[in-house]
Amino acid sequence: MTKTPAEVELMAESGRLLASVFTHLDGLKLEGMNTLEINDRVETFIVDELRARPASKGQYGYGFVLNSSRNAVVCHGVPSKDEVLKGGDIVNLDITLEKNGFIADSSKTYLVGEVGPQARRLVRTAYEAMWKGIRVVKPGATLGDIGHAIQHHAERAGYSVVRDYCGHGIGREMHEEPQVLHFGKPRRGLTLREGMVFTIEPMINQGRRTVETADDGWTVTTTDGKLSAQFEHTVAVTRGGVRVLTLRPDEMGAGLNKAA
Repeated sequence: MTKTPAEVELMAESGRLLASVFTHLDGLKLEGMNTLEINDRVETFIVDELRARPASKGQYGYGFVLNSSRNAVVCHGVPSKDEVLKGGDIVNLDITLEKNGFIADSSKTYLVGEVGPQARRLVRTAYEAMWKGIRVVKPGATLGDIGHAIQHHAERAGYSVVRDYCGHGIGREMHEEPQVLHFGKPRRGLTLREGMVFTIEPMINQGRRTVETADDGWTVTTTDGKLSAQFEHTVAVTRGGVRVLTLRPDEMGAGLNKAA
């Protein structure tokens, strides 16, 4: 479903506010914090400072404002006061925000304290893979082009791409059509049109791509216990290419935030 220019601008406002949440997180010393404390701080910031709604809370019965996916957790990690972050951890914080009826969705994998070179390389590759996918977005490209760009980059580095979860259309609802796979073949799948808005959020595993869900019904982990990393942005297809609606200030050099 495509969005009007006015709707894209409303989504850009939600995206700008969500980017400021990550800027706020960047200023926290995560080492020694528990993930429920991080969740509560994010909720306070979104509600009290930004006057917005944390869109994940209550969605599908979920009781928190973010997912905190640490080390071998691929996605949907549930915040807990018993989960204390320590040096050497990596943790993905996945957050949604709604303002003026429109939702933005983004995530970032944080390095906690002193992190080893293998974990750093995985996180760097996951971030690069997301941008490989974003950079092929334009009218006339296909969803297969996005998936292929991500898969090629990750697998060339020796990693695997999770296939059980994908990006998605987004707008007034958190999950809309289309589904955006992070693997695929060029020139296959839906052709992109101006006004489409969706997320690109590859989950890249250090080992096998297979995953399993814990008894809580939410937490998804790698089956081999190896690390997983993820990054996510909400993007809009523009006349001349792509606009990253959740672009953070530290990413402005990417040069992809112009409404062409």
